[in-house]
Amino acid sequence: MNASTQAETLALAKGDQKRLERLAEMAGRSSKSMLKFVLRDGFDAIEQDICETLEAEADIELNGTVPHAEVIRNAKAIIAAARSRKPSRA
Repeated sequence: MNASTQAETLALAKGDQKRLERLAEMAGRSSKSMLKFVLRDGFDAIEQDICETLEAEADIELNGTVPHAEVIRNAKAIIAAARSRKPSRA
């Protein structure tokens, strides 16, 4: 049986089909395109990924982003400050 035939014979339980449709709608994808990710990673991982992505997009919409150069500048300042402190004795 080739991959095309296998895909045609795959059947999901009614609850799983509804969950797949709900996840596809949340992700803005078709159920068919979402199915390959669910088969690879599982429903729970895909649902977590979609929820985290939606939360991140909402946070960006609300708070914006920080330019890469500013992040690097701040990280270097933190590292330099940590290096300048005297090591504590254990």
